[in-house]
Amino acid sequence: MQDELKFFNELVSKLLIKEQQEPVVNPLPTTSVISDLNLGFQDEGMGEEEWKKLVEDAVMHTPRTATKLFFNQLYGGRQPKAVLGDLLAVLLNNSMYTYKVAGPQAGIEKTIISKACSLVGYESGDGTMPPGGSMSNFMALVMARDAAVESTRNKGVTNQMTLYTSSASHYSTPKNAAFAGIGRDNVRYINTNDKGEMDVTHLAQKIEEDLQNGCTPFYVNATAGTTVLGAFDDIAAIADICEKYKLWLHVDGAYCGGVIFSEKYKHLVNGMERSDSFSFNAHKMLGTPLSCSIIVTKHKELLTKSFSNDAEYLYQTDADDFDLGKTSIQCGRRNDALKFWTLWKSVGNKGLEKLVDNQFYLADVAREYVQNHPDYTLYSFPDSISICFNYKNIPAKTLCTALYEDATAMVGYGQFGQDEFVRLVTINANNSKEEILKFFEVLETGALSLQANS
Repeated sequence: MQDELKFFNELVSKLLIKEQQEPVVNPLPTTSVISDLNLGFQDEGMGEEEWKKLVEDAVMHTPRTATKLFFNQLYGGRQPKAVLGDLLAVLLNNSMYTYKVAGPQAGIEKTIISKACSLVGYESGDGTMPPGGSMSNFMALVMARDAAVESTRNKGVTNQMTLYTSSASHYSTPKNAAFAGIGRDNVRYINTNDKGEMDVTHLAQKIEEDLQNGCTPFYVNATAGTTVLGAFDDIAAIADICEKYKLWLHVDGAYCGGVIFSEKYKHLVNGMERSDSFSFNAHKMLGTPLSCSIIVTKHKELLTKSFSNDAEYLYQTDADDFDLGKTSIQCGRRNDALKFWTLWKSVGNKGLEKLVDNQFYLADVAREYVQNHPDYTLYSFPDSISICFNYKNIPAKTLCTALYEDATAMVGYGQFGQDEFVRLVTINANNSKEEILKFFEVLETGALSLQANS
């Protein structure tokens, strides 16, 4: 293994230099990427030097998500202490289903879950670390389904159950409804205001309609940071309705649930303690490598009821609370806790708070620049780290694609209502004001080139 680690260090050193010199790679076309990089397989293995060259080529042509010009997705940047934790998790290769095989790593995950419950306001909750926000939302929906109709766990869904989510919510909800046996047709999409926040009056109306039609409403999905505009639903107002109709309230904070670490911004999720479950992705606002998702619930017993199953061949100690497979949808599961723990222990609560606060500061910088520039049209609002805008009436898709193909910046585009726009996300807390202003310089230069060639 020593030779492989030496090669790894050499390769990483080259990559870090390349990231500085060329923040955005020239994209390879999908029509030829497999042949261009010789990604296929042969009967015989490769020679060592040839293999090293191939691996290096594959790495150097991969999009660079930690650079100062990557704004394309809802993650970015690199926290070194968290990267170390992820590398150690790979080397240790523990599975997180039992204490017998995970040892202290199970204690690390339990510590994270316990603190997350405390931050959300669940006095005696529990949780787990699924592989992503979509799976977190699925687990919440399953617990809600089982809580509403207890026989569902054994008999399946036997009546028409309905669930509610905003029209601006994450696309995982209809998929999860299909997976859980509820059905996509039983998802009710609730209107939003012009910020993308759920209309609670419309929510109540749809619940009443379903009750009158003999349906069983059971679940409301609220969002803390919508995918496009970064809006926060009014959790307290939604909680009022859920309590009235006895529905499970889940808060999907995959994007911006990390505000629970910030004294300045946690008001954006006021009322979260009244929810039944809450999820957030540490690989987004908190800079931890993919994937690192957390879901917690105030109903510890329901987490166990929905996801536990006896397996004598597996659970061979008396440490039920540390046999994490009993509260997980998975059996074999990689250790996603260690990388978050190494970061958290290094920077402390205040360090995580600083990461979150800096993202909002960078968003303010970007929003102020757009507002003060006559060639821009702004679609965003304060208290969002998604800055949505258009420049000189150039179609957003055209501009973003040109920047990508020219290897000058990676930024995505989105749509809300009838408007399509560039979506700049300031989720890389390693950036500074200078990097945000540099992005706009790059974008404007790219726009000039685009117009000159059109």
